[in-house]
Amino acid sequence: MTAAETPARRRITLTGISSRAWEHPADRGALVALRELRGFDDVLRTFFGMWNERGFRLSVLASGIRVDHRQYPAVWQRYAEAAATLDVAELPELYVTQSPWLGAEAVGLDRPFIVLNSACVQQLDEDELRCLLGHELGHVGSGHAVYKTMLMILTRWAANLSWLPVGAIALRAIIAAMLEWWRKAELSADRAGLLAGQDPAAALRLLMKLAGGGDLSQVDTTAFLEQAAEYAGGGDLRDSLHKIRMTAWSTHPAPVARAAQLRQWVDSGAYGRVLAGDYPRRDDDGSTSVSEEIKAAAESYREEFNRSTDPLVGLLRRLGDGAADVGEWVGGGAGRARSWMDAATEAAGRARRAGRAAPGASAGATAPGGGDGAASPGGGDGTGSPAGGDGTGSPAGGDGTGSPAGGDGTGSPGTPG
Repeated sequence: MTAAETPARRRITLTGISSRAWEHPADRGALVALRELRGFDDVLRTFFGMWNERGFRLSVLASGIRVDHRQYPAVWQRYAEAAATLDVAELPELYVTQSPWLGAEAVGLDRPFIVLNSACVQQLDEDELRCLLGHELGHVGSGHAVYKTMLMILTRWAANLSWLPVGAIALRAIIAAMLEWWRKAELSADRAGLLAGQDPAAALRLLMKLAGGGDLSQVDTTAFLEQAAEYAGGGDLRDSLHKIRMTAWSTHPAPVARAAQLRQWVDSGAYGRVLAGDYPRRDDDGSTSVSEEIKAAAESYREEFNRSTDPLVGLLRRLGDGAADVGEWVGGGAGRARSWMDAATEAAGRARRAGRAAPGASAGATAPGGGDGAASPGGGDGTGSPAGGDGTGSPAGGDGTGSPAGGDGTGSPGTPG
């Protein structure tokens, strides 16, 4: 039977599904706290006032291909299928831009849109592409693009205000906390991609291609998962410290780690329960409890701590009741999302005042997504080119390094999104 004759996989339409169904507990706890924050929308619009969203969209419109039934119709079909499965009524605009890196991103506040690198069209099969597009729809559905763009602006402020030690330190503290959330947000979007395609093998292949390129003819799935296990628990304390250094300022978990996390979510039964219809509905989002979501986030970290085979985590467990302490610390951190935003608002005021005093330090002078080594806003799927631009003029050059501030050199071009 040829590929053209292969019967299409039947996917279950997840009617009325809430983004809470795929959000990682730590991601969901932070999002719920931010959404409940009074005046938060005004703060966001203040941030976006320093970034010309309209101009960025126009740049993509000018340099990319807008996908519809006439342009890249096969991509449009996969996109429509992913949206239908996730019960997305209004599809964000989708663009393809020239880039040799596998990657995509979701950007915007009022009218979010998705930018797909051309390498994805060339190197991904239909099921993998559907999964990637579902990943981006998950980012949009959870509101990640909005908060990620704010993080990119904060990152640029931290760079531009380095001559003000106190301001830079305050911003870096906010950025470090938000980067931990961002890494969990990527795990959430991976789950959304899996739910959109409902093909665990394709989701794993996508991560393998993001790690090693589009040719899987010489790659073994079992060996790849063995890599994930070795990364998680192999080596000694020196390896643990290296992993901390690699991830502390990264927007994305390592590809092998993401594969392991997605497999764990499937094995836990949560994926099967969603397909069986046991998932939260959008109609109930208004009744979400901030305190309960924060508790769920703390419990998630506590379970991860207990389950981890990392040498450093094992040492902490032997030293005492580290799991409880870590869970309480993380829960408190999630609960302080309001404090992050208060500090961010104060930092915004300081940045504007400093910009008036020293025009050369203006934080809003550079449009996010440019090819200056910083990751593009929305950081969608971070599978993009390693330095935030591939020289083609494409703003979707992405966050392939996983580091919004240009990185520490530890990120790889294939850092998945």
